[in-house]
Amino acid sequence: MVFNTGAALLDAIVLSVVSKSAEGTYGYKITQDVRQAIEISESTLYPVLRRLQKDDCLETYDRAIDGRNRRYYKITEAGRIQLNLYRGEWNVYAGKISEILKEG
Repeated sequence: MVFNTGAALLDAIVLSVVSKSAEGTYGYKITQDVRQAIEISESTLYPVLRRLQKDDCLETYDRAIDGRNRRYYKITEAGRIQLNLYRGEWNVYAGKISEILKEG
């Protein structure tokens, strides 16, 4: 993609992806789901996950899978509130940009 992705947009995308799983989801799966919209590396994703956790938008828990612990991320109520704010802002922003980019 030729457009840069700012931190707020990346936060919104990650929160949206995590919100789609009621029981939570893990880092690799989040990366794969986010890549449906934008190109992102795991080394970029994990600081976003840590920041969202620090901001109380995500909570974590570990589950043993094949003898190894896998960290799962789950959206919190504060995360849902933030995601709804991002969705509202995105709709306004996307509408304005679409209007400007229209031909003719």
